[in-house]
Amino acid sequence: MTKTIVVVGAGKGLGNHVARLFGQKGFRVILMARNENALEEYREDFFADCIETYTYPVDAADPETLTEAFDQIKQEFGIPDVLFYNVGITELDEPGKMDSKRLMQRYQIDVASAYHCVQQVVSDEFARKNGAILITGGGLALYPMAEYTPLSMDKAALRTMTSILHQQLEPKGIFVGTLLIKGAISIDPKYNPQILAGIYWKMYTERREYEIIY
Repeated sequence: MTKTIVVVGAGKGLGNHVARLFGQKGFRVILMARNENALEEYREDFFADCIETYTYPVDAADPETLTEAFDQIKQEFGIPDVLFYNVGITELDEPGKMDSKRLMQRYQIDVASAYHCVQQVVSDEFARKNGAILITGGGLALYPMAEYTPLSMDKAALRTMTSILHQQLEPKGIFVGTLLIKGAISIDPKYNPQILAGIYWKMYTERREYEIIY
């Protein structure tokens, strides 16, 4: 039976590289992002490589769109085998200019919606499948920067969330893993998304380290 990976936060960087690698390993790929036109482009690109691919437009700022998409996926394909959450707002912020309302909006996207997606898949069936949850972390969780104040706070919260989920779900046979990336993807060759995708695949297949700092 074909396994399924759901990628929340598809894009030409890390999201699609992870999706493509899993697709090349025989997974059905489901891509989620806000831009419908971009999703269609990605789908056609993956189809050209003979990867079974489906797309769902969602907005991580609106959890209801995530619920609706996962409901459709579960109805059509069943509970997925892998959830990959790869959403985070990486734009620079002017220190001291972030109000609490905007801070909470960013938290919803960077952290709370990740937890919401986990809630959509964690079940007895997911456990029977030895399901896996993979989450893109960041070095800002360890080394916060004022110009990335919300993202620094959110990556720290995301790291804590992942640790808690690991404690809760490992006894059920569900793997939770995060990769804390300490550099800018695609700018430094060390952080090439193809290399990072390979780390996620190794993390998924070996199921040993729940947190890797890279």
